[in-house]
Amino acid sequence: MAERVVLVTGSLAEPRVKRVAEQVASDALDPVVANVGVKVAALMTTDIVERRLTLPEGADRVVMPGRFRGDLERLSDHFGTRFERGPDEVADLPEYLGHAKEKVDLSQYNMTIFAEIVDATLMTPAQIVERSRILRADGADVIDLGCLPDSPFPHLEESIAALHADGVRVSVDSFNAEELSRATKAGADFLLSLSEKTIDIADEGPAVPILVSAGAADAASLDRAIDMMIAKGKPFYADPILDPIHYGFAASVARYIDLRKRRPDVPILMGIGNVTELTDADTTGINAILMGLCSELDITAVLAVQVSPHCRTAVREFDRARREFFAARKANSLPQGFGGGLMALRDRKGFATTSDEIKTLALQIRDANYRIEVAEDGIHIYNKNGHHVADDPFKLFPHLDVRTDAAHAFYLGVETARAEIAYRLGKRYAQDEPLEFGVVAETKGSADDAHLMKFKEAGATLQKGAKSEQD
Repeated sequence: MAERVVLVTGSLAEPRVKRVAEQVASDALDPVVANVGVKVAALMTTDIVERRLTLPEGADRVVMPGRFRGDLERLSDHFGTRFERGPDEVADLPEYLGHAKEKVDLSQYNMTIFAEIVDATLMTPAQIVERSRILRADGADVIDLGCLPDSPFPHLEESIAALHADGVRVSVDSFNAEELSRATKAGADFLLSLSEKTIDIADEGPAVPILVSAGAADAASLDRAIDMMIAKGKPFYADPILDPIHYGFAASVARYIDLRKRRPDVPILMGIGNVTELTDADTTGINAILMGLCSELDITAVLAVQVSPHCRTAVREFDRARREFFAARKANSLPQGFGGGLMALRDRKGFATTSDEIKTLALQIRDANYRIEVAEDGIHIYNKNGHHVADDPFKLFPHLDVRTDAAHAFYLGVETARAEIAYRLGKRYAQDEPLEFGVVAETKGSADDAHLMKFKEAGATLQKGAKSEQD
């Protein structure tokens, strides 16, 4: 028998929910729409649902609107049927009903993130620890101390000790053999970068070396260094070096592929800064592609840098990428539908409603509260007095009756500005909710919070004394 699913809604959204129900009905699914008798389903309370909802016979489960804040467990007990919280938008109901998945587990990964402090020689140990805490909060597992060619590092040992005391693993990156020797003797956990010419430093202390070729793009040199470490029976990473675009990038990718093909069991590290730092492009997409290479080639460590302002969230992005891609690979799936933390500028489904749906809804409004929505034709704002559409909030202002209410005007200014950003970029907009920018700029009310079922307290959008625009 077909599963009977009850879709609970309010009067304003009922026509749209009924259309969805007709679309998804099949031999396996029997959707039934239940109007609780309030205008906006998101404002239903648990008490209202208990009093007004009558379930059809044979209901297998009940799907509440995503913004419903009531107690699902209490409703399940009251009606003797499972209640669950569906998507925020009616437009997402078909996917939810057809492909509802368990919550994605993003707790697992097999990638170690080294985060470099490039100017460590110019900082005090206390400053280094402070910077490391920020990087670790973003997802770094190892703090890499970058040594500058003409800048002495007399406090190297003290800095390593301070980081260890703070509970973090430490790597030291230098082309100065004397500094690398000091670092491993001081207990550093990793050394960047040893070649066949400096590999004897690996015998001077416990640090795990990251191996590079002695000359530019010299695969044979890297192979010899690898063989030396294998002969020593000690752990290591190999790094063929990722070069900047137009300066050997494609050839360097080929080196990683070649190394993995020839040596399937060798642990590999990829330094991503040459591409993220030296390319004028948003780093979310770059990091996604680089993580894709790492996932396919089983590269289990990256060195990330956050020097350029446009790379200031590189560590956080790669932390999210390693989790999403690990989950996707474990599921034998494309990296789609695993949280979307790297979807900063655009959403996969940017517009929740069509222009025609908004027009139909606007005709039913009988109060003065302004509703704001975004569709492919622009920003819509409407109440009982009219429905207006524009691609610029300034074009909407003459139609808004806010001359005597500064707080109301401010509120509508903020909301229409958000709506314009969503319209320009193709992002999902919901009135009274912040726009979502993935891990780049997490905001209150983000998708991650929604997954945890954390909801705002019911009440006015503005503070006491100002008009509320919640509807």
